[in-house]
Amino acid sequence: MKIQGIIFDINGTLIDILTNEGHEEIYRAISHFLTYRGIYMNRWEVKDAYFRIMDSQRTAGGEKYPEFDAVGVWREFLRRYLPESDQPLISSDTEARFLAEMYRGISRFRLTLYPDVNAVLDELCPCYKMAAVSDGQSAWAMPELRAVGLASYFDPVIVSGDYGFRKPDPRLFEAALTDMALKPEQVIFVGNDMYRDVFGAGCLGMKTVFFSSNQGRKQMDGVSPDYIIHRFAELRQAIDFFRR
Repeated sequence: MKIQGIIFDINGTLIDILTNEGHEEIYRAISHFLTYRGIYMNRWEVKDAYFRIMDSQRTAGGEKYPEFDAVGVWREFLRRYLPESDQPLISSDTEARFLAEMYRGISRFRLTLYPDVNAVLDELCPCYKMAAVSDGQSAWAMPELRAVGLASYFDPVIVSGDYGFRKPDPRLFEAALTDMALKPEQVIFVGNDMYRDVFGAGCLGMKTVFFSSNQGRKQMDGVSPDYIIHRFAELRQAIDFFRR
């Protein structure tokens, strides 16, 4: 069947990103900010509370591949620790979203495209429907896509934090296929993780391209992609391979 669509993973496939959620500066800065909201916690208390709320959120979802909601974590943080006089702030996600964005911004050390990503996407865009399926948070993924100039390429952009589960859960891939109005056999999935991307997409019957980038799981027993690339520019040859 003719290939009509391409779905991309984002981080590690299109975007070369480096974050460190253990970086002490994150929790120091947030601790200092919180004093202006009447919350007096040191950096270690902030870090401990953040991860406890995240873990409880994942557990409560009851999913096989649980995901958290970063804005929801900070909303719950504020609900627990914000002085009663300031509780109306929680009725809007503005404060929680700000904390989620600040957390990500401080934890981020690199945000750049892999070589040739723009050039290849420009060539593919007129010929195929293109979507993105990513493990992450919309509060982070969408601004980061805009920052590197990729936001306009993909429709839809499916982000695991909006669903409560992560890849390789088939429902994320199915959500993209539904919006694209395509069948699995009409789509190629391009990703950098042998388990979450290649295994997940392959189980639904999509053709898979494994980008062996500087991130992601490189091997998984019993899992083989349909094509392997080591530079993003090689995706051109992969597409030609599937046209035969």
